[in-house]
Amino acid sequence: MEPIIAIVLALIGYALASAKLVNQGNQALVERLGRYHRQLSPGLNFIVPLVDQIVMEDTTREQFLDIKPQNVITKDNIYLEVDAILFWRITDMVKSFYEIDDLQGSLTQLATTTLREVIAQNTLEQTNTSRMEMDAAILNKLNQITEDWGVQIIRLDIQSITPPESVRKSMEEERAAEIKKRALVSEAEGEREAAIKRAQGTQTSMQIISEALRSHPESKEILRYLVAQDYVVASQRLGESNNAKIVFIDPSKTNEVYDQLIADSISKDTGSKNSENGNV
Repeated sequence: MEPIIAIVLALIGYALASAKLVNQGNQALVERLGRYHRQLSPGLNFIVPLVDQIVMEDTTREQFLDIKPQNVITKDNIYLEVDAILFWRITDMVKSFYEIDDLQGSLTQLATTTLREVIAQNTLEQTNTSRMEMDAAILNKLNQITEDWGVQIIRLDIQSITPPESVRKSMEEERAAEIKKRALVSEAEGEREAAIKRAQGTQTSMQIISEALRSHPESKEILRYLVAQDYVVASQRLGESNNAKIVFIDPSKTNEVYDQLIADSISKDTGSKNSENGNV
C-alpha cells in the first residue's frame, strides 16, 4: 500500500504544480527551458513542472499613467506647467515583455517628451484654445512608437496648463477689458435704438397733431393747452436742476409764442409730406 500511496501523492503534487489559474482579463507567458513557449489564456491551464515557468502575468484591461506636472516652454517663449493622464492597454503580451524593459517607465518618459515637443510647436494662445488638436497630435506620435511594444495608447488628456503669475494677470486684465468693451458697445447700441424710437414717436405725434389741426381748426385751443402743460413740466424740471437758469416770458406774448410753436409744427409736417410726394 505504501508505494501506491506514494504514487498517488506524487500525482497529486504534479497536478497541483502543473495547474495554473489565470484570472479573467489577464494573460500569462510561459518559458520552457529559458525560451518563450506559449501564452496562457484566462481559466485553468497546465504546464510541465520544473521545465515550464510562468515569467509574466499581466492585465489586458485599460490602465492609466499620471504624468506629473512638467515645465514646458511654448513657441512664444512662455514657461508653462503642464500635467496630463495617459490611458493605455496591452494588445500583444509577448511584445510588451520581450521588446521593452520597464514598460510603464518607458511610457511615462515617452509621453513626457512628446508632450513637451508638441507644446513647444504652439504659442500660449494656441495651447489654451487647441487642446483637442494637441491631444490628437500627441496620441498619433505615441502610437507610432508603442505599436512595436504591443501597447495601444487610447487617449491622452491634458488636465491643466498653468502659466506664470504675471502671464495670468495679463490674461485676466485682457479678458476684463474685452468684457468692458462689449458692455460699452451694447450700451451704445441700446441708446441709439432708444433715440431712434423717441424720434419716430415724436414724428408720429406731430403728424397726428397736424392732421387734427387741419381737420378741426378749433383744436388749436387744445393744442395750446398741451403745449402750455409741457412748458410748465419742463420749467419744473429745470428748476430742480442744480445748474438751472430761470427764463421769463412776457405773459402778454404767451399766446404769440404758442401760436408760433403750433405754426412751426404744422409747417414742418407739411414740408416733410411735400418732400415725400416730390420723391414719389
